[in-house]
Formats: sequence, structure tokens, C-alpha cells
Amino acid sequence: MQALYQLSYSPVFCFRAAPRCGIAYITRTSPASAKSFCQGPYSATRGTQGPFGATRGTVGDLCPIRPGEPYAVTALELEQSTDAAGARPGKGLLRRHPTLAAALGCLASFAAFWTAQRLLNVTMIDLMVYRAEGFTVRNGESLYDMVATSAHLPNTYPPFAALLFTPLTLLGVPAMRTVATAGNLLLLVGVVHLSLRLVGRPRRLPRPAATFAVSALLVWCEPVWTTLRYGQINLLIAVLVLWDLTRADTRRLAGIGIGVAAGLKLTPALFAVFLALAGLVRAGQLLRSGAGARAAWNPWLRQAAVATATFLATALLSALALPRDSYRFWTEIVYATDRVGEVEITANQSLRGALARLLHTHDPGAAWLVAAGLTGALGLALAVASLLRGQRAWAAVACAATALLVSPISWSHHWVWCVPMLILAGSEALHRTGTPARRWWLTTGALGLLFCSFALWWVPHRWHQHEELHQNGVQMLLSGSYPLAGLALSALTGARLWRLRGRAGQSDARPSADLAVGS
Repeated sequence: MQALYQLSYSPVFCFRAAPRCGIAYITRTSPASAKSFCQGPYSATRGTQGPFGATRGTVGDLCPIRPGEPYAVTALELEQSTDAAGARPGKGLLRRHPTLAAALGCLASFAAFWTAQRLLNVTMIDLMVYRAEGFTVRNGESLYDMVATSAHLPNTYPPFAALLFTPLTLLGVPAMRTVATAGNLLLLVGVVHLSLRLVGRPRRLPRPAATFAVSALLVWCEPVWTTLRYGQINLLIAVLVLWDLTRADTRRLAGIGIGVAAGLKLTPALFAVFLALAGLVRAGQLLRSGAGARAAWNPWLRQAAVATATFLATALLSALALPRDSYRFWTEIVYATDRVGEVEITANQSLRGALARLLHTHDPGAAWLVAAGLTGALGLALAVASLLRGQRAWAAVACAATALLVSPISWSHHWVWCVPMLILAGSEALHRTGTPARRWWLTTGALGLLFCSFALWWVPHRWHQHEELHQNGVQMLLSGSYPLAGLALSALTGARLWRLRGRAGQSDARPSADLAVGS
């Protein structure tokens, strides 16, 4: 019997034109069948005479089968079917219903996350400031003289944001916190979905399944945790920008999301600058190639123009609804960078904050201006070059990292852009095999550990105590981990572009799947 079992795998019984042949167990008999044969030493004594003089075996007998035999199953098929159906029911569920399994896992992760935040009694202090801004608008008071909560926090957003915060005044505080938490979790799913679409993933798994699975993991990143802890709107900003960047170039109204995001917070306006620069370079290329002025008006220029017009529309609406507050914001508040908070505190993960801690000063002054100028110019150049090369995901992430680095204040929760960063790094690993893949997986793991470790909070930090001005070298590295990650991402972008330069004949839109990290 064992010899027959092994013989069922033998190439003796396999034909090139027929993938299914060999020794099989007869599963059921049929009087009409003329293809089941048991001849020679394999015939069953209790079988019946076949139409061609051969003895057809009965159920359970071993016999050779020919291509197309419907009433037999090979030993290998029998083993595989038994293993899949009986030995690993959970694995079968994952294969049959991957989206359902991923959704259940995501729901469990979100429930644990929500429970952990409630047990820690998070204050959602920024959400309370938003609500206070809404009440200030409703009461007709001065928007930039108000302070909210026991921490006496002022309003630092453009007046358009305060207009959008007025519906928060219609809810009680417990209901508002519940709605904000649930809304932010849904926005995280949206960021993951759009990031996967940006990198062109997944290839085999249904995208909803991948979205839920990745969301279940990345909800535990420190920027996401802190965003929900404070009730911030960073995930909304990321969704608006990514929604624009993942839309087809033929969409004439692409750019509205970036314009609205810039109306809420000024930093996303850098994406409009990035698109305008890329559009100008492409227009110059088209004009030099002999194309007319109409062809030079490319989708990137149009998208930048729509984003700018939308941003101006938010400012105009604010000026009509809140003329006094709008005038004060654009003539005074927008220049008061210290109004947001202390520059040197650990929570500030911008270049300015890192330099303040490095130089042991409250104001790094000219050093920051030079560093921010160089970083901004280099970052925009890398983003534009990546977009021109068809590397849209790298362009978007490089622009986001640049905006976070050069902003005077980039709180740690502003770095929710770690979600598309990690997804991009993981996608690059999936593009490769061997040593390059291992390097990219190592890069992805290091980034994930960095953003999930909360390492920047391991240093002494207390509000108004200025302990960050006395950090040692290790503490500076920990408290400057996000700026270092942003600079490393820029370096990787530059390395990729350098390797792409000499690859003539390749499509600009093709992902460079054979580049190794640091190679």
C-alpha cells in the first residue's frame, strides 16, 4: 500500500497535457462511466467488467486514472483536502473570508485601544479647545483673546477652522468625545486605505482586508495614539491631502482637499507649492518639446491652482463671517510662532525643536532659519523629482516629511504621516527578494519600532520646567527621533532618484522594484 501511495506521485503516471493522473482512490461509481479502469495487478476482485474488457473497481479501491477522471481523487488531493478542511479551520476562514477576518481583528484592536485610552482617562484637551472656539464664534467674542481649559490654551488655527468647530457646541462633552474617537478611528482606516492605493497595494489580497489588517496594527503608533488622546484633527488633514493625491489626473476639481486642509492648518499648503513646482517643470519640458501652451497647462498646475483657489475661498468665507478675527490672524497671529507653545519641549518634533534642545536655547534663531531653508529647498526638489519620475508615493511622503521638518512647531501627533511612510517602506520590501528585501524589511521594522516605542517620552519632560534644555547626547537622540526619521526618509528618496537617473528606456511610472536600501 505504501508503494502505491508513493507511486501516485511518480511522473510515470503524469502526462504533459494532463495535470491530473496517477494512482487514485475511487470516490463513487457510475454505470455511465467509461473512463475508470483497473487493470492488471491493481484490479479489484469485487469489481465489474468495464465496456472495454477492463475491470472497473468499486468505491475505496486504488487504480490508475486517466486525465479528466471525475470519480477518483489522488492521494495528494485527499491529503490536501483533509488538511485544509479539518486540521486548520482558522486558516480556512482566513482564505475564504479574508475581509471579514481582518475586519474582526481590526475591531478587536480598536476596542482594546479605546479601552486603554478610557482606563488612562485621557483628557482630549485639544478637542475641548475646539469646542471653546465654536462657542466663541457663536457668542461673537474675540477668537484670539480666548483661552480654554485649565492649561489656558489659546487658539492658533485660522478662523475657518473655528467655523467648522461650531457643531461641537451642539453636543455634550461625553457625546462629543465618543463621536471624536469613533470618527478618528474611521479616519485612520481612511488614511490606510488611501496610502495603500497610493503605493498600488495589495496585489492579491482584497484591499479592504489589507486596510483593516494594517489599521489594526498602526493604531498603536505614538502619533495616532496622541492624536486620539488629545482629540486632534491630524488624521482629517491627512485624509484630505491623500484623497487629492490619489485621484486621477483627469479630475478637474482635484486639489480641493489640499485647499481645505490648508484652510484648517497652514502647513498642508506646502503640497500646493510642491504641485505647482512640479507642474512648472513639466510645462517647461512640454514647451521645449514643441507642445503648445494649451498642452503645457498640465494636471499638476491645474491641481495646484484648484488648491490655491480653495484655500483663498476659505479665507474669504472667514473674512465675511469673522472680519475682525480674520484681520487679526493674517496680520498678527500667523507670525507669532511662540504662541503655539515652548519651542524646546520634547513634544515639538520639528527641526526647530531639535535645534533648540541641541543648542540648549529657547530660540535657535538664525541656525533654524538656515536649516529650515536648506531642508525645505532640498525636500521640495526631491518631491518634485520623484513626481516627475512617476514615483507619486515617494513624492507625497517626501513633501509631508519636509512640511513637518520645516514647520516652527510640529507636535508628535502631527507625525500621523508615519502611516503612509510605513506602508511605503513595507511596499518596497514586497517589491524585492533576497538581500534587498531583507534590508527594506529591516527599515520598515526600525520605523515601526521608532513610531510605536514612544521613545521620545523616555526623557525628562515637564510643562514649563525647561528640563529639555539640559539633555545629554542620548536624550537628544531620543527626543529628536522623528526629525531624524524625516531626514533619513529624505536621504532614501535621494538615493532612489540617483539610482533611477541612468535607467533609460524604463517607464517613469514603473516602481523601481530592484533598488536596495542604501545601495
